[in-house]
Amino acid sequence: MTTAAAGEPDIPPMPARTPKALREAISRHAPQLLTDFDAHWKRYVADAYDTSTVPAFMARWWAEYAIARDPRLDAHVTALEHRAAYECTDPAEAKALLEEASNIRHMAARAEPGR
Repeated sequence: MTTAAAGEPDIPPMPARTPKALREAISRHAPQLLTDFDAHWKRYVADAYDTSTVPAFMARWWAEYAIARDPRLDAHVTALEHRAAYECTDPAEAKALLEEASNIRHMAARAEPGR
């Protein structure tokens, strides 16, 4: 675990970049994702005859976990997407909110193991 400043949540480091390590980290630090992770694994990887789906699976869930492991970042992304979907009446504002959420997801996808 990383050390956090007083009053800030302790954000766990990213796991090794393997499905098993990612699942373990999700079950420990972001269990709210586990049911969807397991269902997605079963449908697109475990029951597949072609393992070419593993990189896309890992990319999606790597970013999901990178965000979910930080409660404040997760809440921020959720709020951006909620505002864009349910509160904005201006399409340009909604687009800007979704672009900000997308940029955060892209940055999260680049998180390195151990960080």
